[in-house]
Amino acid sequence: MNINDLFDVLDALHSAEAPCWVAGGWGVDVLVGRQTREHRDLDLALDATREAAAITALAAHGYRIETDQRPARVELAAPGRRWVDLHPVHFDTTGAGRQSDLHDGYFHYPREAFATGTLRGRTIPCLSAARQLTFRTGYTLREVDHHDIALLHTLTDDPPPGTGRA
Repeated sequence: MNINDLFDVLDALHSAEAPCWVAGGWGVDVLVGRQTREHRDLDLALDATREAAAITALAAHGYRIETDQRPARVELAAPGRRWVDLHPVHFDTTGAGRQSDLHDGYFHYPREAFATGTLRGRTIPCLSAARQLTFRTGYTLREVDHHDIALLHTLTDDPPPGTGRA
């Protein structure tokens, strides 16, 4: 998934009036302001009320449902090794969100979880550094996760574990 694919997906979802926030590795890069590594896919927190519109818009760009684990997530794939992982978020009247997980629970998105960053001069909605750090817990970390966590810690007041900083 390259940066042009990222922009194409965001443009398609914007045209479909499907609000989304970049998460995962691309979300880190958006916050940092530059691409820092290769990405297999694009993770998006998506306004759940616009999920059908998002899937229709992406289908027009060759994406088809590959993995359907709704209501928690749905992953779409397109020719050319392009992957988009949609995470439907239901919002309440305060702007906080809730996303189902795979085990009858949910992930909470406080209003502060939603931020913006910039890539190639373009302002992009994304998840905050603090929220992305929270989502990188509870599983065995991969090399890319360690890379992302180190970058996220440079953006927060939360020092990385083991640094001795208070």
